[in-house]
Amino acid sequence: MTVVDPLVEETGTALPHLRTDRLRLRVWLPALLFGVALLVVWEVICRAGHLPTYVLPAPSDIWTQVTANTDVIRTSAWVTTRNSLTGLVIGVIVGMVAAMLAVWIRPFDELLSPMAAAAAAIPIVAIAPIFYGMYSATQEMPRLLTVAVIVFFPIYVSCARGLRNISGVHADLMRSYAVGRWAITRTVRIPAAVGYLFTGLRVAAPNAVIAEIVAEYFGGLQNGIGYRITSAAAATNYALAWAFVFAAIVIGLLFFLVVVLIEVVATRRLSAPRNRADSKSANTRGGS
Repeated sequence: MTVVDPLVEETGTALPHLRTDRLRLRVWLPALLFGVALLVVWEVICRAGHLPTYVLPAPSDIWTQVTANTDVIRTSAWVTTRNSLTGLVIGVIVGMVAAMLAVWIRPFDELLSPMAAAAAAIPIVAIAPIFYGMYSATQEMPRLLTVAVIVFFPIYVSCARGLRNISGVHADLMRSYAVGRWAITRTVRIPAAVGYLFTGLRVAAPNAVIAEIVAEYFGGLQNGIGYRITSAAAATNYALAWAFVFAAIVIGLLFFLVVVLIEVVATRRLSAPRNRADSKSANTRGGS
């Protein structure tokens, strides 16, 4: 027996917004159900197995600490978010500028690419203490530099690849009109690199939060999520430590979701003129 959607039966097709809502539900519902099931299993294991909190606290205990320490978590989360965002912006700007210079100047590319690969291979736990040795422990600069270094590599690699990924016909056409290097980059290379840029951002944004939290472990002002985690663990309040871990997870997810949202908006804006041109061309052919 075939079940027919009443809207489809009446109009001959499903409404576009309903199709979009169903698609979103199909994407998000499995992840939501899995998350709920994971929390239930986690709670049951902790309660039935009588696990000590230093091994694994129950989700209910963690949530109790979240509600009891909301102000401290909010303040610490803001510090971590601010530093992560600032370092992310610095890393993105430097990575994009370096990618443009690498595309324009071949010797610069040959010099920078091995250095960028070497910087990416350095672990965060090695970078942060070096920067703390260069600056005062009361400054935020070591954390910002740590985040910027971690962000730089995926942005540089993605942007450089995108800036080079242009049609040879387009490049030859622009050169035939004697268009300058910056004009070619602005009108041809940058639009072609947008997708690659957001691919790098989806990797770099959560990594910025991780780098900031790890950098907070090694010193500096005692006001971020990383310091709160180590402080709570040292006081054997493991449920509170996990509460701060939960806050860190939320920050990382927010960074990722904001990047995805900006990507959707930017993609629509860039594709709108192309869609209008295609529609106008189709109407012209239909009229003729």
